[in-house]
This record gives sequence, C-alpha cells and structure tokens, in this order.
Amino acid sequence: MSAPRPAARAGGFTMIEVLIAVIVISIGLLGIAKMQALAFSSTGVASMRSIAALEASSLAASMHADRSYWASGVAAPPPAGVTVTGTTISDPNLSAAANCLSTGTPPDCGTQVMAAYDLQQWATAVQNVLPNPVSTIICSNTVNVPVSCTIQVTWSENLVAINAQGTSQATMLPSNYVLYVEP
Repeated sequence: MSAPRPAARAGGFTMIEVLIAVIVISIGLLGIAKMQALAFSSTGVASMRSIAALEASSLAASMHADRSYWASGVAAPPPAGVTVTGTTISDPNLSAAANCLSTGTPPDCGTQVMAAYDLQQWATAVQNVLPNPVSTIICSNTVNVPVSCTIQVTWSENLVAINAQGTSQATMLPSNYVLYVEP
C-alpha cells in the first residue's frame, strides 16, 4: 500500500493580491489622467502665445507698409505710446473713424488715416482671438536714427497648476508677448 498523498495546493490568486493589483493600476491611471490634464492646459497656453505672436507680427507688417507714419518719430512717443484696450485706442489721431475700403469716390487715406485704419482693423482682430487684450505700442522719437517700436500684447490666460497638496487650480493670469520693430 502506498502512503496517502498530501493535498495539492490550489493555484490562482487570492483576493488580497487582486485588490493590491487594482489599487496599483488605479494610482497609475490617476497619474496619467493628471499628466493629460496638464498637457492639455499647456497646449492651450502655447496656442494663445502663438496667436499673440502672429497678431503682433501682422501689426508689424502694417507698420512696415505705412512706414511714412510710423517711422516719422511722431507716432506713439514714449513713455505712454499708444494703448489699445479691446478695440479702444488711446491716441485720438488713431482712434478717429477711418475707412480706406469704401466704394465710390476714393477715400482720403493719407499716412495717418491709413495708420488709424490699420490699427483699428488690427485691434478688432486681436479682440476676436485673445481674451481681454491690452496692447501697447511705443516708438522712439529720436531724430536721424531709425525709429524702433515695441509692440506689447497682454491678455488673460487660464492656467492650470498643481499645488503641493496635489489639487489642481485654474487661475486667470496675465500673459504678454513683446515684439521689437523697425518700421
């Protein structure tokens, strides 16, 4: 007669092992979700900065096209320059209604009127693509030296940040973009 065999050990996972595996996977998935949220926020910030850069470059191109006004040394002198808040322009010479596209008789589009028209069109475009835009244009008014201008575009940006406790906070902070131009 042979000796009785010991009972075979049952194979498989215990409930505790399964629960620990689920907890580890859950923590990993939460970390991935947090990284995805921060990446999405960073993409939005980069998009706004790209739009601001494109808009500032478009104003610089308009300033080059109307060089006789912007390079004259009387446009946007320091320290205040010209401030554009939304579609409101601080300089009365540039905020007067200007339309250089009217049909019929040709409109009077001298250098100042053309600069006003370009700035008004630009202000409307910036207002449509950036939240709460405030722009400042300051041009040096030195004589016999090429005039240089600074275009600064500031807007509100929705930033998401993770604090020390691990909670995310969304805040509206001002961001800006500065472009240096020689019209």
